[in-house]
Amino acid sequence: MSAYKLNLPTKRGSVLNGVLFKSENVKAKSALIAITGIHGNFYSNPFYYNIGDKLSSNAIDFIYAQTNDAFNRIETLNVRTGKQEVIGSYNEYFSYTDEDIDAYLDFAEKSGYANIILAGHSLGANKVIYYLSRHHDIKRVSHFLLMSPANLEWLMNDVTQKEKDTVRSFVENGKGKDMLPFALMGWVPCIADTAYNWLFTDTLNNVHVESDKDFSQVSAITHTGALLIGTYDTFTYGNPSGFLSNINSHMKNANENQLIFIEGTGHTYQRKERELSDKLLEFMKGCE
Repeated sequence: MSAYKLNLPTKRGSVLNGVLFKSENVKAKSALIAITGIHGNFYSNPFYYNIGDKLSSNAIDFIYAQTNDAFNRIETLNVRTGKQEVIGSYNEYFSYTDEDIDAYLDFAEKSGYANIILAGHSLGANKVIYYLSRHHDIKRVSHFLLMSPANLEWLMNDVTQKEKDTVRSFVENGKGKDMLPFALMGWVPCIADTAYNWLFTDTLNNVHVESDKDFSQVSAITHTGALLIGTYDTFTYGNPSGFLSNINSHMKNANENQLIFIEGTGHTYQRKERELSDKLLEFMKGCE
């Protein structure tokens, strides 16, 4: 296995940092692109190393794909303005999703892979849902892989009404780019505009426990693929399998999709990293 740093520019000029785990001695026909979730970097989600090692050792390339929010703050250079900028979970706009994913797909397409699988973990899975609900080219993306999609309503449970009112007040009074006096969800310091994305837009609020909620993005997806979750995932109000099955039931091609359950682990697959990578290898081989 060889690992290479990626610095991929978006249309707005911001540069996203990723890593290519490349198979040795053979040109891979397939690549798995994994869009990370909020703070879903190598430090907080070490399972990415296992996936990269397993796939690249079996002639499948793996692209670890950070978007704006892999860390709270990332210092980088905007290639359009030529100026230094700071991006991160503190100032992310969910409307960046399309061009962030496009940056990685453009790289994979130019690299000549015959088979590109678009995956996402946690909020990254929600971003993949949003993207595929709007883009239906199976030549560019062969299949999807949704790993533990994030239930935004569960995440917002601890945001108080006072905090919600503060966010609204900041935005309505032209202070959307000001830092809030509290950390959203208790762990994400951010500007008011970013908090507003989380609280009051449906851009990435696209999966739910309840069957009668808004699944319009999910139902618009025309690709097929797999949905995966740990059976201890706490983002699901105690029913991970039901959560995953409910999402799949709203898909056009539900009967063609795989549901994969990793027993005895939670949202980041702790202590089950090898089993996770084995399952992903099996899935990827089935896509070739």
